[in-house]
Amino acid sequence: MADLRDDPDVDLRSTPARFLNRELSWLDFNERVLALAEDPSLPLLERVKLLAIYADNLDEFFQVRVAGLREQVARRVSTPPPDGHSASEQLQAIRERVRDLGKRQSELFHSDLAPALEAHGIRFSDWLSLDDDDREYLVAEFHERVFPVLTPLAVDPAHPFPYISNLSMNLAVFVRDPVTDEVRFARVKVPPILPRFVVMPDGERFVPLETVIGEHLDALFPGMQIVSHHTFRVTRNADLVVEEEEADDLLLAIESELTRQRFGRVVRLEVEPDMSVDTLSMLTREMNVEPDDVYTSSSPLDMAGLFSVHALDRPDLKFPGWSPVTPPRLAATAGEKLDLFGAMREGDILLHHPYDSFTTSVQSFIEEAARDPDVLAIKQTLYRTSGPGSPIVRSLIKAAEEGKQVVVLVELRARFDEETNIEWARALEEAGVHVVYGVVGLKTHTKTSLVVRAEQGRVRRYAHVGTGNYNDKTARTYEDIGLLTADQDIGADLTDLFNFLTGYSRQDRFRKLLIAPVTLRDRLTELVRREADADDGHIVFKCNSVADPAMIDELYAASRAGTRIQIVVRGICCLRPGVEGLSETISARSVVGRYLEHSRIYRFGSQERGYTYLMGSADLMARNLDRRVEAVVPVTEPRLQARLEEILQTLLADDVLAWELGPDGGWSKVDRTTGLDSHVRLQELALARVAGGPPSQPA
Repeated sequence: MADLRDDPDVDLRSTPARFLNRELSWLDFNERVLALAEDPSLPLLERVKLLAIYADNLDEFFQVRVAGLREQVARRVSTPPPDGHSASEQLQAIRERVRDLGKRQSELFHSDLAPALEAHGIRFSDWLSLDDDDREYLVAEFHERVFPVLTPLAVDPAHPFPYISNLSMNLAVFVRDPVTDEVRFARVKVPPILPRFVVMPDGERFVPLETVIGEHLDALFPGMQIVSHHTFRVTRNADLVVEEEEADDLLLAIESELTRQRFGRVVRLEVEPDMSVDTLSMLTREMNVEPDDVYTSSSPLDMAGLFSVHALDRPDLKFPGWSPVTPPRLAATAGEKLDLFGAMREGDILLHHPYDSFTTSVQSFIEEAARDPDVLAIKQTLYRTSGPGSPIVRSLIKAAEEGKQVVVLVELRARFDEETNIEWARALEEAGVHVVYGVVGLKTHTKTSLVVRAEQGRVRRYAHVGTGNYNDKTARTYEDIGLLTADQDIGADLTDLFNFLTGYSRQDRFRKLLIAPVTLRDRLTELVRREADADDGHIVFKCNSVADPAMIDELYAASRAGTRIQIVVRGICCLRPGVEGLSETISARSVVGRYLEHSRIYRFGSQERGYTYLMGSADLMARNLDRRVEAVVPVTEPRLQARLEEILQTLLADDVLAWELGPDGGWSKVDRTTGLDSHVRLQELALARVAGGPPSQPA
């Protein structure tokens, strides 16, 4: 595959080369995560966590994106993506990039993180480095906790090659029968129910579980001679494909697809460097794995298991603790109970997580609605939560049990959360909640809540519109925006939206909300063109991904008209900034740090003409604009607009966590001049708002 990043002889204005490849752009993002793990200035255990995040991200990439490309090749799909490269070309480029990144990952683990951890008393130990007392402890642990859950599976004429489950760690074992001298193969699965590492009694030494199992294979194969054993790991196609129009029951269709998904095609086989040729040949043959899909790693397989190392109680090796603050408008006066609905009637409240507390804002909103006797109904969309124990889910169940009308739209197709969503959807149904599973052909991604309350003989609506999931756990690390509002137009729009989601409706007009796939694309296009026509056109936006070809072309056209465009994008960016004659006035940056940037903010206009601010759940991707239900809300109050502007300007000024995208498609760190870390700065601003004074300026 030709280099997707740079071809100086191509006129980018009218060719597919004006778009960067989506898959490689995502790998660029994960490379930025890896680069952060390589940063020696960060606390050591935070670097370990970042390496685990990098590995976890890559697992998902293979299960979905690489699997999708493999399906295109198998089905001989000839329609290329906007950048013009075939599925085969993309796969080849991905393999080269992933292997290069794999070398960096192994080097980081062996030459940097492991020695640094050892210097702080945290060690990754192999069997030979342990003393007799340590080995005696592990022998006892093996027989007490590990051996009872192991199941060796032989392969012979009576036992076919076993099914290898997705993301499972396994030992490929060859044994010799001393009586017949025959050599046989067996597979031993490393139980995923057990911790990835066995922790020694001192709490600071870690032995990989596969190492402990490998040293006790004689207990699994008594009377046999162990010839060799090698660790391997399998990644399968894990993307759901549900033909909704043909499904009589979406819930049953999803459950059936989850069962089928477990037998998806193998898209990656990870092995140790010393695996024998015969062993590798047998694994690739039996699992129908192409040689190009074999990845050799000298670091331990399944580096996502490093999350357990980060969980160590070592605050000296982590970021300083951060306790989210309660927004002043939601703080109760000493000795008095907060009137949350009264606070919302006084004016809209902007929330910025994790700087503002999710618990004392969004969670409190739903909890108060559940126990308030004047609340008649609660309607909510749920995409991902923290499971059946979620405070949000508990409050919705309580509200239903108290006789309130509770309607919850559960998105069953939230990738990798399908089984969890089915579980707590049933719990909601059992409590009397009206559960709806979405709109045929559309994934419901919007983050909205509506509370209907009886007040002085009339009904009043209260709402929350956000960019993040109703998940109290991820709200501690995901950066998101939310709006608590008693605006009756927004409440009426949400009423119409929920009627669209739960019933039959062709609603095509809303008062204030922009709803995908109905009105959002047209309004965004209109705003971009408005700025293109203005002498002082200016667009600033922050989102997770920029990949929609039509919107990118609109931004290119605005740039050629002289509009200044500043983009803050976390992950995928298929737009080329700074290209002469195409995008000279466009800049793009990415902020990668302690918190996962997840909010979407769009700003159009100038100081002279005034600004239009939008925030909501939608990214600039075709799926968000055309194939998902999304809600974007205008923010009109000047004090809240100032908050959004503060966030945007802080991110644009960051020169510690920020990266810049070049015209050739390459990302580079922003030169440090002032040393502004946006995540630290936004913490300072949150504390200053609570204290009631202006924050000190950064050094």
